[in-house]
Parts: sequence; structure tokens; C-alpha cells
Amino acid sequence: MKLTLIGNGIMAQSLARGLVNKFEIEVIGRDEKKLVAMQKKIPEITTKLIGDNEDITDKIVIFCVKPYALQSVSVRLQGKASILLSILAGTTVETLKKQVKANHYIRIMPNIAASVQKSTTTITGDKEAKSIATEIFDEIGKTIWVNTENQLDIATAIAGSGPAYLALVAESLADGGVKAGLERSHCVALVQGLFSGVSGLLEKSHPAIIKDGVMSPGGTTAAGYAKLEEAGVRDAMIKAVEASYEKAIELGKK
Repeated sequence: MKLTLIGNGIMAQSLARGLVNKFEIEVIGRDEKKLVAMQKKIPEITTKLIGDNEDITDKIVIFCVKPYALQSVSVRLQGKASILLSILAGTTVETLKKQVKANHYIRIMPNIAASVQKSTTTITGDKEAKSIATEIFDEIGKTIWVNTENQLDIATAIAGSGPAYLALVAESLADGGVKAGLERSHCVALVQGLFSGVSGLLEKSHPAIIKDGVMSPGGTTAAGYAKLEEAGVRDAMIKAVEASYEKAIELGKK
């Protein structure tokens, strides 16, 4: 199966890297330097600059541009795609239909972990294309089909933006270890192992059970956990998801 990725940014590169072992990947973009760099990093793919009349007839297209670039890129596309899979945050199927011709439309929200086959990808859209979309994105991790576009926008705030939030947590934990006196290299290794281990635990246990299992009465974890609650970390995480979701809705209205 051949997949045509339109876009040359970080997400296009992550998807190309994650999918290239299973599919034939063509990347079409507007930035020649980025395309050349992507080709060097992932030599198995093919790349080309987008033309003024780029023919997408019968292709399976993964649209990887920024939401604001939808119109400027779509005017260069000619023909009717077999399936259009869009990663554009907040951009509705109805909006996509006005800009790009396709037999079927699917909205997807992978994350940057696609490059290491660890993305959790949310999918919605035309159910006729559900099986193909799921087949493609199962290759880069796990897929979750949701029934509405609003649910996908909420999922965007968790799985799409979440890697940045968790990266902040990881960096902060390492910084805390350095402040206490442990070498940076050891702190980074500990955090890497921590995230990997907790990921495995989360597949089998509720977060509250994991927390209660670690936090013994009057212990070190309880002391640290109290500081997190005092600083409003839980509230900040909830508000971060809410803000990301609201931004997705705002982008969809532009």
C-alpha cells in the first residue's frame, strides 16, 4: 500500500519514520531543505516539492500541514483522493470537504511517538474507511475509534498534546534530582526507566491504585505528593487539557 504524506514538518517526519517499514511512503512538501533533510534521515521514502497542480487522484493521502496552511496547500491539489486522512487539529470533516476532494474523509490524531511505533492514535470519520485507517495507524502503536469529531478534539488535548506535558514532568523530575545532588546522567536514566515502568503498570492498574501502592503513611512519597497538591499540579494538568481542547475548537472555527 502506498501512502502520500503532504507536509514536511515534525509530525510528517514522525509518521514517515513509523510507517515506512510497512508501507511505501511518498512525502510531498513545500520546503526543499526540510525534504532533503527528511530523505537523508529516512532514505527508504521518496520526497518531492509540491507542484501547482499536484495530482492526488486515487491516492491515500495523509494531510500533515498546519491548520492555517490548509487553504494555501489545498489549492495546489488536483483530482480526487481515495481517502483523505487529516491530522489537522480542530479542522472538521466539513471544512476538509470544502478544500480537498476525496471519496472518504478521516480525521486522525496521532502523536510524536509515532516515530517509535508508540503513538496512541484517535480516529473518526467515514466508517467506510475505518478498517483501512485502523490498519495504517495500528502500525505505529494503538488506535482508538471515537464516534464524534468533538471526542477527537478532546482526545487531541490528551494524546496529541500530552507528550509535551509529560516531557515537562520528566524534565522537572530530573532537575529535582540534580538539585538534590545526583549526576544529570543518572537522573535522566532514572526518569527514562520510570516512564517505561509506569507505562506498563498503567496497562494493568488504575492510576489511583498505583499511587496508593507507592505512598505509605508518613513516607517519602507522601511528603513529595503533598507538595505537588500544594502547588496545584493536578489542577494545572486538568486546565492544560481544557485549554488545549478549547484551542482545537478555536482553530476549527478559523
